[in-house]
Amino acid sequence: MKPKLRASKPIHVLIVEDEFLISEWVAQSLSELGFAVQTAANAADALRHLASDPVDVLFTDINLPGGMDGVALARRARELLPDLPVVYASARVTMLAPDACVPGAIGVPKPYEPAFVGRLLTAALHHAAAGMPAGTVPIVPVRRARETPRASGCGNLRR
Repeated sequence: MKPKLRASKPIHVLIVEDEFLISEWVAQSLSELGFAVQTAANAADALRHLASDPVDVLFTDINLPGGMDGVALARRARELLPDLPVVYASARVTMLAPDACVPGAIGVPKPYEPAFVGRLLTAALHHAAAGMPAGTVPIVPVRRARETPRASGCGNLRR
């Protein structure tokens, strides 16, 4: 496993994922990396977390149950926290039109490795703190047996 974060305080990430096993796996992996993790299974629960708990980065699936998907959730989240870094995850993230995403959002295709996501979330937060758009985050991807995941701004992901 990669070294834990060396920050004075942990990065608070809200994971919004309706697939329980994926949510638990990613939450546990990010916790082991030093993140403070909260989870929600739908947009309504996520909005409650955003209104009452500290959240530094939003990591959301696009396809969520209920009346609000991850794209709409990110827009509402930015109304509450205008500078909140947003990372979308979906097997279909490449199909998102760039104008559908909140400005500076990053898309990561499923399946992904939690260590890769951890580096991505950390970089997105550091870029936001420096006033740089999250979509410009330079990521060195984790090599996988059959593919190299890449993260970039929404709508222009390459596989």
